[in-house]
Amino acid sequence: MPKMKTKAGAKKRFKVTGSGKIKRKHAFKSHILTKKETKQKRNLTKSGLVHKSDVKSVKLQLCI
Repeated sequence: MPKMKTKAGAKKRFKVTGSGKIKRKHAFKSHILTKKETKQKRNLTKSGLVHKSDVKSVKLQLCI
């Protein structure tokens, strides 16, 4: 049986914390920033956690 392969796109986008939670970055911060408020852009810079309903599929992609 071959080894499980990690999805390359997932390993670039997600990191696992020490407690086992999955960190992610916010979307909508790459371009067209002129129409977005400063507060919105600042909050999009911060990292967030993957929602509990998506954790299972992300862990499958990361082979955890």
